[in-house]
Amino acid sequence: MKKISFYFAAVLMIGLALSFNSCKKDKNIDADTSASADDAFAERIYNNVSNIADEAYSVETNSLKSTDGDRIYLGDCATITLDTLSTPHSLIIDFGEVNCLCNDGRYRRGKIIVSFTGRYRRPGSVMTHNFDEYYVNDNKVDGTKVVTNMGLNENNKMYYNVQVVGVIYKANDGGTISWNSSLERVWEEGIYTYTLWDDVYLISGTASGIRANGNTWEREILNPLRKELGCRHFVSGTVEIRPENKAVRLLDFGNGECDNIATVIINGVVYTIILP
Repeated sequence: MKKISFYFAAVLMIGLALSFNSCKKDKNIDADTSASADDAFAERIYNNVSNIADEAYSVETNSLKSTDGDRIYLGDCATITLDTLSTPHSLIIDFGEVNCLCNDGRYRRGKIIVSFTGRYRRPGSVMTHNFDEYYVNDNKVDGTKVVTNMGLNENNKMYYNVQVVGVIYKANDGGTISWNSSLERVWEEGIYTYTLWDDVYLISGTASGIRANGNTWEREILNPLRKELGCRHFVSGTVEIRPENKAVRLLDFGNGECDNIATVIINGVVYTIILP
């Protein structure tokens, strides 16, 4: 009887140990998608800066229909000041001191200040974007973005070199995102029309960032990010995210659908993230 009791106790202890180890493994599962979400957030914020500036220039020079319904980003609350007499030229988009709802559904305030040597479509033109108390949905955007028109590539598509050194102060004391990128932006479709709605860009390149907790990440675009200006988010493209001391993540923006859903693959497990 004692032998049976001893055997039962031993089996029970082994079972508990296995269960405990299993729980420890579950707790150690790497399911953190925050670095991927921060990277996607920063990419969108700084990518849209160029889109807004291009739209503002087009509106101010009457190369785009100026009715509110034809604008993707700018609403009635934005004041545009264009100076093409000084060298370099300047473009100021002022959203005012209080949040105003823009046509893309996001609230903005403050200014985007652009200094440029020539038109966006002119090869060799350099456009430098800076910010003055600029906020998007209460996230403060700072830093510098420099865009250089490189002319036509081997596929006869206009393309741009894009360099960003930026910092985003997240709303509600959510900490900061430091984000540096070196990108190529190819104007894939819509260059010969007078509307922005059919414009499509393909974006490739690398970036790195520092999160609020001090952890870093690096990333490389494996398949170009497809930005259709008629959609708020990237509709396709894949990005390899390499967070500090964590497994590689694969961020996937989908197969062409215009939605706010992306997936992150970590160690073969697929997680869904909702893009803000």
